Amino acid sequence: MAGTFLRTGIMAGPALALALALALAGCGSGEQAGSGEQPAGGEVGTGAGSGAGSGAGPGANGAAGQVPADTGAASALAGAPAAFAQCAACHSPVPGKHGIGPSLAGVYGTKAGEIAGYAFSPALKASGLTWDDATLDKWLAGPMRLVPGTRMTYAGQSDPAKRAELIAWLKTLK
Repeated sequence: MAGTFLRTGIMAGPALALALALALAGCGSGEQAGSGEQPAGGEVGTGAGSGAGSGAGPGANGAAGQVPADTGAASALAGAPAAFAQCAACHSPVPGKHGIGPSLAGVYGTKAGEIAGYAFSPALKASGLTWDDATLDKWLAGPMRLVPGTRMTYAGQSDPAKRAELIAWLKTLK
């Protein structure tokens, strides 16, 4: 085996390191960010900065000195509230740019689980929710409480003012 057993019988090694890295990837200020919902086709890590082909820098696509095209991320982030920093670990405001979680562009007013090109959990698709002010406020306060069985593991934003800022900003994303 590639790892070793600890005294507790838990497997240590690459799998444990990967699990810890994923668990800590979206952490911040005691509230865990993360979605767990998967892009269609299971392509995790296709968001900005995920490596080759992501426009991570000159030469990231194999051509030295080539400047990547503007993905629109900078303009989409204009006016984002500070609380979006946790969301950004998994979500993009750029239309069609899914990461661990779906793109948030144009999500306001849609039915839960209906953003094209993203494979949502059966629980979220069956929830019947529509992303309006009241529903988003409940969702951001505790996704797993609102939709048991969702894969979004974010613990929730306890500050109503921060939730309101996020919702107001989501309304601007087209």
